[in-house]
Amino acid sequence: MATLKLENTEKRDTLITIEKKYQKQWQESGIFNATAPTIAEVPIASARSKDLHQKYPKYFGTFAYPYMNGTLHAGHSFTASKVEYSAGFSRMQGKRVLFPLGFHCTGMPIKACADKLTEDVRRFGQNFEKYEEEQYDGDDVPPAPTQAETKEDITKFTSKKSKAVAKGVKLRYQFQIMLALGIPKEEIHKFADANYWLKYFPPLCKRDLNNFGARIDWRRSFVTTDANPYYDAFVRWQMNRLKELDKIQYGSRYTIYSPKDGQPCMDHDRTEGEGVAPQEYTALKLKVKEWAPEASKILQGKLPDSANVYFVPATLRPETMYGQTCCFVGPKIRYGVFRVSEKEYYVITKRAAWNMAFQDTFFKNGSFPRDASELISIAELTGASVVGTLVSAPLSIHQEGVRILPMDTVSPTKGTGVVTSVPSDSPDDYATVTDLAKKADYYGIKREWAELEIFPVVETQSYGNLAAPFLVKKMKINSPKDTKLLADAKDLAYKEGYYKGTMLVGDFKGEPVEAAKPKVKAQLIENGDAFEYAEPNGHVMSRSADECVVAYLGQWFLNYGENDPAWRDQVLDYVRNDMESYSSETKNGFEKNLDWLNRWACARTYGLGSKLPWEPKFLVESLSDSAIYMAYYTISHFLHSDNFGTQQGLLSIKPSQMLDEVWDYIFCRRELSDALLKSSGISKPDLESMRREFEYWYPLDQRISGKDLIPNHLTFFLYIHTALFPQEYWPRAIRANGHLMLNGEKMSKSTGNFLTLNDAITKYGADATRIALADAGDGVEDANFEETVANQIILRMYTLKEWCEDILKDPSLRTSTSEADTTLWDRLFLNEMHTLVHQAHAHYSATDYKVALKSALYDFTSTRDIYREASIAASVPMSLPLIRTYITLQALLITPIAPHWADYIYQEVLAYDTTIQNAQWPEVPLPDQALTATYEYIRATSTAITSAEGQNVKKKNKGKPTDYDPENPKHITIYTAASFPAWQEKYIHLVQTFYETASLDDKRLNAEVGRMGESKKAMPFVQSLRKRLLHNGEAPEAVFARTMAFDEVDVLGQMVKGVMKTVKKCVGVEVVSVSVSVEGGEEDEGEGRKVGKIVRVAGDGVGGVGEATGLKAQAEMAVPGSPTFAFENV
Repeated sequence: MATLKLENTEKRDTLITIEKKYQKQWQESGIFNATAPTIAEVPIASARSKDLHQKYPKYFGTFAYPYMNGTLHAGHSFTASKVEYSAGFSRMQGKRVLFPLGFHCTGMPIKACADKLTEDVRRFGQNFEKYEEEQYDGDDVPPAPTQAETKEDITKFTSKKSKAVAKGVKLRYQFQIMLALGIPKEEIHKFADANYWLKYFPPLCKRDLNNFGARIDWRRSFVTTDANPYYDAFVRWQMNRLKELDKIQYGSRYTIYSPKDGQPCMDHDRTEGEGVAPQEYTALKLKVKEWAPEASKILQGKLPDSANVYFVPATLRPETMYGQTCCFVGPKIRYGVFRVSEKEYYVITKRAAWNMAFQDTFFKNGSFPRDASELISIAELTGASVVGTLVSAPLSIHQEGVRILPMDTVSPTKGTGVVTSVPSDSPDDYATVTDLAKKADYYGIKREWAELEIFPVVETQSYGNLAAPFLVKKMKINSPKDTKLLADAKDLAYKEGYYKGTMLVGDFKGEPVEAAKPKVKAQLIENGDAFEYAEPNGHVMSRSADECVVAYLGQWFLNYGENDPAWRDQVLDYVRNDMESYSSETKNGFEKNLDWLNRWACARTYGLGSKLPWEPKFLVESLSDSAIYMAYYTISHFLHSDNFGTQQGLLSIKPSQMLDEVWDYIFCRRELSDALLKSSGISKPDLESMRREFEYWYPLDQRISGKDLIPNHLTFFLYIHTALFPQEYWPRAIRANGHLMLNGEKMSKSTGNFLTLNDAITKYGADATRIALADAGDGVEDANFEETVANQIILRMYTLKEWCEDILKDPSLRTSTSEADTTLWDRLFLNEMHTLVHQAHAHYSATDYKVALKSALYDFTSTRDIYREASIAASVPMSLPLIRTYITLQALLITPIAPHWADYIYQEVLAYDTTIQNAQWPEVPLPDQALTATYEYIRATSTAITSAEGQNVKKKNKGKPTDYDPENPKHITIYTAASFPAWQEKYIHLVQTFYETASLDDKRLNAEVGRMGESKKAMPFVQSLRKRLLHNGEAPEAVFARTMAFDEVDVLGQMVKGVMKTVKKCVGVEVVSVSVSVEGGEEDEGEGRKVGKIVRVAGDGVGGVGEATGLKAQAEMAVPGSPTFAFENV
């Protein structure tokens, strides 16, 4: 699907011209350059960080620095916009605001792309002149499975990854990708030098964000890696201190690994499979006792006579192995017989063998193969050929052996392709052996092979001691083809068995399964009956186009997770009790990830980055060098004035002077000493200035990021902050957002549904883009940038600009500021503006920008429209002072989201002599509740009248009878009740009791009304009381006294002219006050004879005020605050 094409761009171009003017003004003035209070203002030892913040409020917000392998797309700008809106709003609250941005270059992606270009240049020439167009039919690569989709082990947390992993661009060579990025062909060869990327893309990123109007302090920018020696020193300090704290350790562990690259492949090194982790299994060794005839024939002469051959199933449930009754293979799957040693061979799939090759199984001592051709099987067997083979199953009660049997649902891409069967606790296994026994002849097996006795292994609270048979029967599962039901049953059986099960057999009989599981596994391994095996729990491709495996290798790692429980629990406690996460989904994501995350490889040998200080042959991994760079922002402008640290900053400090001890002092980890002054050669005032910047700007007030970074970067960010900084400097808030769709679909270059930030700004302008991003959504669910919305915003903002310019020149506006000249419509308009100012403030404070936009723009202009129409209807000009107030407030309220438009209105229409970027949030009185109630009454009544008219039009159009002809001249009678019906008293008392003793819970309140027997008429009345109390904010005493907050008759009198103009062919309106006659008596619950009095009139064909005769049926239904209407042709 292609993006929207614009036709007429004149209005857009006018707005863009305004935007360029103010962007230039802001950049030239350095208005976004933020500074902490100086040492001269507040001496370094005279105030703690929190004291500084109280006296000089601040906001420090960041989003993840973008990776410099391309330009920013709309998704980047969506996350950036959240910081941008917060920064703008914080400025208006009188805070000093710091919004910095660096450029991430660490890791494999740039280096891998550069290496591909080197090969392209070698193959096709410097400008690719030797390339001949070729037909390439490669389909879009499907997204890698998420952990949730491949999850089997319920004891491990897995994150749901919604990021589009495979971009699906049908471009075969790297130079084609560069052309698609808009790089001129003659310049592409320069990108074969990885360092050229670091010079090329950061200026484009800065250009796009300046064109976006971002409030960024660019003085603090930098590139990562050792290309910037100051940042390099910062990373070395971080790694040294973490190692000293024993947070970095060395050891062997399982990790996702690229055989081609010869190193671990972490999340940011992947084109597919971000979030995929090693899945650890227990690999059982089922020794062959007797081969099936066909397999025996194939293997004849290929194995030493003394060789032991094992089928090797991989299981997540070693504790249930006592119940093995058979072993499954896929009949159509091809298996290899792989040599482990001269006397030991494994029957598994080649995929599993390739993983084992990196786990000291076929290649020893870390001597890993680079190519699958190095792994050779001595024979190949189909699953069908081995069916009937007799094997001995470790721990199985069936010591005589069990048979290899067929199972059609065995996956060749999961585990080893061999599956051991425990029908007592696995519903899949029970369903399959039952089916095999029923159809033994069909499957070509002996029935007794599938009918070995099923022994109880685990006692469960809910499903007895044979959980699988119980669930299969209970859930009415009829065959192995009932995959959905079997998956549900498997989940139930596993959870119940693991968390609530007790062992019935074996050395750990009587122990809880949760405790026995690791013991059984250890026992199997110790006895030589099993070994550990791991593989990726999803498909992973490295950026060098290599399918990854799991390797067991020695490496430097950050000791996250269960191996340092005190550290993990410290972070977990902070997330639960102190850190603002804005949503339960975000908090739950952190809690689950902290429970699951384990050691993380923090070094690699290939790519760009800083060298590991104590072993320089390694580079610091890209997610490990980017956990606390926010602290570097606080002092970077002191160190250098360019991205690469080649030009000194505000202080004359060399990279070599930035010793580890200097960083310790800056980051409040130690105090100043003469020894430090001497060893660093940095002056005391300079050191104190840097420390002041850090202690003022830290802690980070808000970190905004996509939700996909919770499982890695954001969790690391918390871990490292808690390890290196005092608690007062830990991050205050993390706001995770969803990803950005475009026009309701995922962004994709291959379909044309894709926008870069530059594209969006060029197409719609900065403010329309910013407003559309705010309108896209705020939660952790994926948001949607709708191009039609952006296009409509251009017209809206242009029209509003034109109106603001023109209306202030309108000579017909009232200029008086006298109270006596103020109309009801003036008062309602001003009060509603005050209401929206407070609403917008609350929404901005909560970072709910979509609803903030609604209050600050859509509802604000709607309120103006209502005022304008009411004034026209009343034949009273609008108030010029009030209109000026409206324009001023409109500019201020939209400033965080659309600052260019706001600054133009502020400076050029309202003629203020300073930028709106320095303006404060408007202070207005709290809304007058009586006026708010009046405003809501007018809106509700107007809607009810037009709705009633609309219903009759629909009836007539459908040929149904109507009370009057809506197409002919008509007269409207509005009935308003002079008093409340007596029957309402008991419901007033009911609501008052709920309000004072409990809460106005809808369900409980409605249930009580229902029990009182008058729901039809009572329910609407009760709900109106509830609304007045909870939503309109009226005083309880006024509500329960059954008094109106305004004079209903007077308000209706003010409305009648407007009603005549609103309703088509309305020639007259009269307002009739309805009361109960004395003769009717009040003892009959207010149901006596109704009488009416005409109290207001307007238009032709109506009489004057006085007694009303011939009341319509509608008069009976009127109650105070809810008038009724009668239409009649004249």
